[in-house]
Amino acid sequence: NCVKTSTVLLSLLILRNVIVSSGQVKKSSPKKPRSRNIFKALFCCLRAQDVPQPPLPPAQDNLLPPEENGTIAKIPGSSLLPEVTPEDQGKICVVIDLDETLVHSSFKPISNADFIVPVEIEGTTHQVYVLKRPHVDRFLQRMGEMFECVLFTASLAKYADPVTDLLDQCGVFRTRLFRESCIFHQGCYVKDLSRLGRQLSKTLILDNSPASYIFHPENAVPVVSWFDDLEDTELLNLLPVFEELSAVDDVCAKLRQLREP
Repeated sequence: NCVKTSTVLLSLLILRNVIVSSGQVKKSSPKKPRSRNIFKALFCCLRAQDVPQPPLPPAQDNLLPPEENGTIAKIPGSSLLPEVTPEDQGKICVVIDLDETLVHSSFKPISNADFIVPVEIEGTTHQVYVLKRPHVDRFLQRMGEMFECVLFTASLAKYADPVTDLLDQCGVFRTRLFRESCIFHQGCYVKDLSRLGRQLSKTLILDNSPASYIFHPENAVPVVSWFDDLEDTELLNLLPVFEELSAVDDVCAKLRQLREP
């Protein structure tokens, strides 16, 4: 039965990869910089209906201006992550997204919000209402046992840092990376895994937006975007997949194997 269950879950992973690559996941959208509204500039996945009207002045929060020539900007010799701690020696590094992967946030009041985070924008404090994805606590606890976990979000630290403080009570994330650590490429904030300072064969990324890992799709475990479905079991269903990946020598080779028909 355990073997059958594992096979079913791995099949779901393969199917999800096919759907994502064909562009059929409607809720998963590229994480692009937005400058029309200061609220949209705060975190990359805010839905239009969550933004108060009328529109506010253009945001000043874009930390990475668009590259004039659209090239990939890299900092030679730099690594985004510190040296691996003795605790994480030998572990695979997993980069985990925040918005629509672990939580959903809104400036529109939500009666059942798990957190309400005050964020100051241009001298005014605004309340951000945050919903936790079902099973996120169990998911993070298990991931922290198996991997070196890194939070990597295209949102701004002024929002994402306090949210992560409340979400990650057990200190699962060894490092937190925010928008300034992304690469602005062809209108999207991309998470360049080659800048982490870890072997790519030992690095995974969990993200709801394919645009976020466009440089390294072979390292990606896609996840369906989440907004408010309280019956969602996506994180729970992915745990057996990650348990299998945690024991391999080359995550890219293993993921290619899982994607093969």
